[in-house]
Amino acid sequence: GRGGGGAMESAAKGGYVLANLAEVVERVLGFLPTKALLRAACVCRLWRECARRTLRTRQRIAWVSALEPGPAENHALVRVLARELEKVHVLPQTVLYIADAETFSGHEECHEQKKARKRNSKETALALEKLLPKRCQVLGLVTPGIVVTPMGSSSNQPQEIEEGEAGFALLFPKIDGVKIHTFHFSKDMKNRVFDESKFAEAGLKNNPDLRVVLLFGYNSWKTGATRFLHQIVNPLNEKSIILAGGQVESFTSLTSENNQAQPGDACGVVGLAFSGPQIQSATVLLDQDVADERTAEAAMQRLKAANIPEHNTIGFMFACIGRGYRHYKTKRNMEADAFRKFFPNVPLFGFFGHGEIGCDRIVTGNFVLRECNDIKDDLLHGYTTVMTLIHLGSTK
Repeated sequence: GRGGGGAMESAAKGGYVLANLAEVVERVLGFLPTKALLRAACVCRLWRECARRTLRTRQRIAWVSALEPGPAENHALVRVLARELEKVHVLPQTVLYIADAETFSGHEECHEQKKARKRNSKETALALEKLLPKRCQVLGLVTPGIVVTPMGSSSNQPQEIEEGEAGFALLFPKIDGVKIHTFHFSKDMKNRVFDESKFAEAGLKNNPDLRVVLLFGYNSWKTGATRFLHQIVNPLNEKSIILAGGQVESFTSLTSENNQAQPGDACGVVGLAFSGPQIQSATVLLDQDVADERTAEAAMQRLKAANIPEHNTIGFMFACIGRGYRHYKTKRNMEADAFRKFFPNVPLFGFFGHGEIGCDRIVTGNFVLRECNDIKDDLLHGYTTVMTLIHLGSTK
């Protein structure tokens, strides 16, 4: 039968094309999620080169959201991340994950008859880290509540989840012209004065490209914690740097070269520093007087007026645990809805915590800042919400 021979011949031709034509191979590999792409890269040198080029073009941030409770033994975020990492199209270089404190660490009511195995936050954190690439820097936090945009589209409606199991992981690939660093300062019991050389090591000093610092205090109820936080925040309180964040329940992961284990009862600050001339950012503070839809939307309008480009941009919301629906009385999801109304395509992430860090400030390409008669902004607040936009440059 001629038919069979012809089919074999065209299959052989197809095989030849796939083995030799870089453009074709690259086009085909372009459809693969990252994990499959890395497996394909092992086939031959041509495929490896094509896979490498394909990966380099993938500079959009991706995220994984967990909104439905998992089986008792592991947190929803662990389960969803395990499943979704097979599908993502980026190779994460930096990951920020935040999960709800209650179910992440397993403080849920343990009824004797159920014999529910109590989750241990260390184990949960390790399970999450195991899923991520080895050379990836990971910062993991647990907080009383979560703000998260469901997966699938950046225009999905962000959710404020004040109780119940939830979490998210932001996956930052390598982005040309953007550097993201994790840092950690813990309060040294012996020294009352903070050693500022540590700032330079963390890229927070003598770094003209520093644009945004997200920082999170932990164990903030400890004596001296607020004073320590001031020692970190005050030197960074520059008009050209956006600062935003809040007080979290605890941090569970911090993997990068220079992080030693801390005594469990220490207090301190962890965070992410974003450097790069193409980064643009703006932040607004909703103080306690913002208590209805109209004033919340007015704050979003101020953020909108910063004119930050909205593609390749993420939003962060750091709110006080006392805000949310208790604060707005009538409506749930008020602030996230107000954000979505003005920023229809920017995904929003964040948490409800024990105190907020931030102010009203804009850092755009031409660095025109709101002039504040030289009085340093007060950055530490309670009962407020901080809304921040970070634009990571235009992707090709």
